[in-house]
Amino acid sequence: MTSFTFRRQLTIEWGQCDPAGIVFNSRFFEIFDSSSWQLFEAALGVKPQELATAFGIIGIPLVDVRANFLKPIKFGDVVDVTSRINEFRRSSFDVEHRLSVDGELAVEGGETRVWAARSKDDPEKIGATAIPSDVIAKFGTA
Repeated sequence: MTSFTFRRQLTIEWGQCDPAGIVFNSRFFEIFDSSSWQLFEAALGVKPQELATAFGIIGIPLVDVRANFLKPIKFGDVVDVTSRINEFRRSSFDVEHRLSVDGELAVEGGETRVWAARSKDDPEKIGATAIPSDVIAKFGTA
């Protein structure tokens, strides 16, 4: 578990909702994705589009995502989003997301992502590669 935590706040817009004014479930996965990229930008000080240059990777693609919906989030709600890395492995890592409204947990979710680069032998191939220790160190440890 890492100690670096990224927090942001957002207000739910009508376009994120179904006709009943409740956030459509797939929109939470967009919030998770955006929060993961912002988490890395905050921890590493590198914009997502600059990861390739800074670390020689193509990005941090998603390989698994899951969510637990505990309470509806509605049009106009102000949502507190908290994201952190749960675990780093050799070439993959888990991101935890918690969305709260008025201090009450409404959605919890997680993603598994990989540190991905082009193959040095065949640039047409993309695969997971070891996450540098200096990257992991920027997230601290609990």
